[in-house]
Amino acid sequence: MATFSEAPPGDAAAGETIFRSKCAYCHAVDKGAGHKHGPNLNGLFGRQAGTAPGFPYPSGDKIMAVIWEENTLYDYLLNPKKILLVL
Repeated sequence: MATFSEAPPGDAAAGETIFRSKCAYCHAVDKGAGHKHGPNLNGLFGRQAGTAPGFPYPSGDKIMAVIWEENTLYDYLLNPKKILLVL
C-alpha cells in the first residue's frame, strides 16, 4: 500500500489489539492521562509532530515539521524514520 487513500477499510477491534500490544506501553490515549515513555496521543490530529504539551522531547531528536492527520499517521506507521529519527 502506497498511500492512506489506497488502504483497505480498517478493523477497529484489530487496531485496538495491535495498539495494546505494540503502542500502549509507551503511549496513553485518554484525555488528561499524562505521558508515558512517549507522548499522550489524545488530540494528536491537528498537532505538529514533536509538540505535545508537557512531553520532554530529547534534545537530540530530529523531528520533521508535519501536522498529524490520517495521511501523516499512516505514513509514520509504515515508516517511522520518515518522520522521526531519534539520535
